[in-house]
Amino acid sequence: MSEVYATRRTRLRDRCNASGNAAALISRPANVRYLAGAAPRGAVLLLGKQEDLLVCPGPLDDRPTEGRPDEKLTVHTLPRPGGDPAVAATGILAGQGAESLAVEEHHLTVARHRALRSVAPRLRLADLGGAVEQLRVVKDEEEISCLRIGAEIADQALGELLESILVGRTERHLALELERRLVDHGADGPAFPTSVGTGPNSGRRGHRPTDRRVEEGDFLSVCLGANYRGYRCEIGRTFVIGTSPADWQIELYDVVFAAQRAGRESLAPGAAYRDVDRTARQVLDSAGYGESLPPLTGHGVGLEIDEDPQLAPAAMGKLDACVPVTVEPGVHLPGRGGVRIDDTLVVRPEADGGPELLTITTKELLAL
Repeated sequence: MSEVYATRRTRLRDRCNASGNAAALISRPANVRYLAGAAPRGAVLLLGKQEDLLVCPGPLDDRPTEGRPDEKLTVHTLPRPGGDPAVAATGILAGQGAESLAVEEHHLTVARHRALRSVAPRLRLADLGGAVEQLRVVKDEEEISCLRIGAEIADQALGELLESILVGRTERHLALELERRLVDHGADGPAFPTSVGTGPNSGRRGHRPTDRRVEEGDFLSVCLGANYRGYRCEIGRTFVIGTSPADWQIELYDVVFAAQRAGRESLAPGAAYRDVDRTARQVLDSAGYGESLPPLTGHGVGLEIDEDPQLAPAAMGKLDACVPVTVEPGVHLPGRGGVRIDDTLVVRPEADGGPELLTITTKELLAL
């Protein structure tokens, strides 16, 4: 993996050099991990003129990490606790006689930006923008393998829950059980707070579990994901509890399923982000649910659960191969409940079999 990290840093350095910056300071945690491998909380990465430096707030052995940093990096530990690694890295660079430094302005607070200027007043600070995030969009096969394993863990946890008795249990209890099962099956933890919605709460995007108990005839919607070696996937399903679904539940489920299938089938290298969104959205709109639609149909996943690209009406850009995304349309009817169906897939060309489905739990409307 060391060569992988070195190649990523080289690609970023080439971008910096092209914009007239000989050095870059990476402070966003997911970006540090992407370029340096594992790193302690609070560490920053300096791509300098003379060497690449991982500046840590404390000794590596004193802080939990998911592995070790890239061995090709020089590790600098702050001598005293409470210091700011970003300020220390900037001071080191200024001492080397650098004239400019590209920083992630979207991640720096105003106070931290001022601190960087105070330690190196003659250093020109430029905005690196989302350069690292752009590099992260297309995944290599090692990254996809981590997502694939995470999806298998999430599928296992969800499958086991469906075999248990659900009536009478609270949303909160079910969410906690799912997160425990994720860890039991090898996840580092949940990819995001698990969402469980029952009855009138079902189908809400990002619903926070409550103490409402599962009742006969409820829709039950679940959205969960596993964090495996730092990579995060997502799956969402909707079921009916304890009885045959009502006609309105079947109708609503069929429409959302058709929209989700249309979105999945439209994933291909070269497809515009907004066209994928439009394909799924039109199915729901044509069925009369235009006012109940979420702001986007899906998004990228990886070291963060919500990455670029965004599959949304105004999104600009086109999909590449080896980009993992979610497709997650849903409809929520106030006071009644709703349906969400959510899969994680990897964009693949038609010659390679088309989009690769990572989350494989059945999408049949089951009565549990």
